[in-house]
Amino acid sequence: MEVQELTVEYSGVRALDRVNMRIEGPGLVQVIGPNGSGKTSLLRAILGLVKPSRGRIVIEGIDVTGSPRLAGRMVGYVPQRPGAPRLSPVTVLELVETSLRMRGHRDPRGLAEDALDAAGVGREHWGKRLWELSGGTLQRVFIARATAPGPRLLVMDEPLANIDPGGRLGLAKLIARLSRDRLVIVASHEPNLLLPYTRYMVLVDRGVVAQGPPSQVFRKHVLERVYGASVTRGLVLAGEEGAHG
Repeated sequence: MEVQELTVEYSGVRALDRVNMRIEGPGLVQVIGPNGSGKTSLLRAILGLVKPSRGRIVIEGIDVTGSPRLAGRMVGYVPQRPGAPRLSPVTVLELVETSLRMRGHRDPRGLAEDALDAAGVGREHWGKRLWELSGGTLQRVFIARATAPGPRLLVMDEPLANIDPGGRLGLAKLIARLSRDRLVIVASHEPNLLLPYTRYMVLVDRGVVAQGPPSQVFRKHVLERVYGASVTRGLVLAGEEGAHG
C-alpha cells in the first residue's frame, strides 16, 4: 500500500497534511498519535471513504482514492466500537454470511463458519443476536466479518478500546495471528499491548512525525514531540535505549 502526498480537509481545516507512506505486508502496522491527530482520517482515506483534497492511495497497484467500491474489494475493515441495535434480529452467523452473500461469494455459509472459528467466536454464540454478546465477543464477530472474504489488507480502528483486560490480551494475540499472512493496519491510542507484535509504526500529528520500526519510533525523545513529557511518562515503558518492558 502506498500513500502519496495525502491531504485531507474538513471545512477548510486540515486533518492530514501531505502524508507519505509505503508499506508492504504481511505484518502489523500501528498508527499512533493523540486524539485529533488524524489517525481515523488516515484509515478512512485508505478505505476510500474520504476524498482527499490532494494526493492518492494506491493498493496493490490500483488507485482507490475516494472510491469505497474499489477499496472494499481489497480491504477488510473493523470499525471503532462496533455496536448492535438493541432490537436487531440479526444473529452472529447471519451477519457474516450476509456480508459474504452481498459480495457474491460462493459458499457464504462455509466461509462464514470458517471465519468465526478463526476469530475465536465459539459456536455457542453463532445463533445469538448481536446485542446479546459481550464487547470482546462482538469485536471478534466484526473481525470475522472483515476477514471472511480473505482481504490481504485489514484496517482496524482502536480494536482494543472498551474491552476488559482479559479480553484485550486475547484480542491482541488474535490480531498478531492475523498479521502473519496479511498487512494489518491498526490505529491505536494505547499501543503498548500490541507492541511486541508490531513490525512498523507511524506517528502522526496531522502529518507524519516519524515512521519506521518500533525501535526507532517508540522512543521517548520521538514521542515527546507530539505527546509532551508528562504524557510519555505513562505511555513509554522504556527510555531512549529502545528496549520495552
